[in-house]
Amino acid sequence: MKLLAIYPSLDIRFVTVVLLAMGLSTPGQAEITSLDSANIDDVLNNAAVSIVNFYADWCRFSQMLHPIFEESSNIVREEFPETKQVVFARVDCDQHSDIAQRYRITKYPTLKMFRNGMMMKREYRGQRSVAAIADFIRQQQVNPVKELQSMEEMNTLDRSKRNIIAYFESKDSENYNTYAKVANILRDDCTFLSAFGATSQAERFSGDNIIYKPVGESIAEMVYLGSLTNFDLTYAWAQDKCVPLVREITFENGEELTEEGIPFLILFHVKEDTQSLEKFQHEVARQLISEKGSINFLHADCEKFRHPLLHIQKTPADCPVIAIDSFRHMYVYPDYKDLNIPGKLRQFVLDLHSGKLHREFHHGPDPTDSTPGQEETGGEAASSPPESSFQKLAPSETRYTILNRGRDEL
Repeated sequence: MKLLAIYPSLDIRFVTVVLLAMGLSTPGQAEITSLDSANIDDVLNNAAVSIVNFYADWCRFSQMLHPIFEESSNIVREEFPETKQVVFARVDCDQHSDIAQRYRITKYPTLKMFRNGMMMKREYRGQRSVAAIADFIRQQQVNPVKELQSMEEMNTLDRSKRNIIAYFESKDSENYNTYAKVANILRDDCTFLSAFGATSQAERFSGDNIIYKPVGESIAEMVYLGSLTNFDLTYAWAQDKCVPLVREITFENGEELTEEGIPFLILFHVKEDTQSLEKFQHEVARQLISEKGSINFLHADCEKFRHPLLHIQKTPADCPVIAIDSFRHMYVYPDYKDLNIPGKLRQFVLDLHSGKLHREFHHGPDPTDSTPGQEETGGEAASSPPESSFQKLAPSETRYTILNRGRDEL
C-alpha cells in the first residue's frame, strides 16, 4: 500500500499495460476535425456524411456540448470505422467568421449535416445527448432507396407523396451510385424506389431510366432525360420535382425555413381558397423563376397565421395577402388583384434586393416615384402609391417570435 501511495503513476502505468495486453482498455478518443478555410472543402467533399459543430468558446452551451459531441464521435466511430463514411468536425466561429457567414450561422452551438460536401437544409434539432446524436447518425446511414421486389408493388404506391422510381440493370453500376447519392440528399423530400435486373426489365426497353410520379392519381409521370451518370443534372432534376417552387410555411417548419437564410415572399390565403394559391404559383413560375435561390416562395394559412397577419395590420378577411419578410421588416404587396400584371410581382421582389423597399419603409417613396406637386412627408402620399411602393408597416419581430406568438393564438 505504501508503494502505491508513493508511486501511483507506476501502478497506473502497470495496469494500463495489462489492460492493453488484454484488449480491455478504454478506446481512444475519436478525432474531431477542426475546420478552417484551408481544409473545409477537402474534408467535407470527401466524406459521405459530416456533422459539424459550429461553436463559440464564450458560449456556455457550446462548452456543454463539446464533451457530448466527442463521446458521440467515439460511439459512431466504433460502429462506422471507415474514416470517410462519417466525419465529426467543428468550426470555431470566432476564429473563422467567414465560414460562419458562408453557412449562415446565427446561433451557437449549431449542428449542421453535410453529404459529400453539400449542406443539408435541415440542421440537427434533436436532443443534445450522446445517445440522440449517435442515433441520428445511424438513421442517416439507412439506405433511403426502397428496392422493389416485384412491379406489383407499384400498385400500392402512396400517391399523396412525391415518388421517384428508377429502373436499373444492376445495383453495382455508376448509374445507381448517382441515383443513391441524390436520394440520400433528398430523402426528406421524396420517396425513392428502385428495381433491378429481371424485375425492372420491362421498364428498361431503352436502358436504365428514372421517372417521377407526382402527387395525385391523375397526374402523368415525368421521365428524366439527362445523363444518369451526371450527378449535378440528376440532382437538379430531382430537386425540382421533390421541392415545390412554392412551399407551405407552418409553425412546425418556420424556423427551419428561416435558417435557409433568404427572405420570404408569402401568400396568406384561406386554406380552402386553392384558386388564389394556383394563381400565385403560376405567377411565381412565370415572373420569378430566375429569383429562385434568392428568395423563398411560400404560402400560409390565414386562420393559423391570424396573429402574424394582425402584426402587419391585416386579418383573415383581407386574404389573399402577399408580403415579403426580409427578417428586418415586412412589406405588403399593394394589391393582390394586380398579381397578373406583367412584371409587377417581379419588380416588388427586385425592389427588395435593391434596397428600395427598405429605403421607402423609413423615408417614404423615392423622390423619383413621387407625383409632381406632392410633398415628401416621410409617410405615404395621399394619392395612389406608385407601382413599386408598398404599404408601410411596423417593423417585424424575429421569425421565431412571430411563429411562437401565432401558436399562442391557436
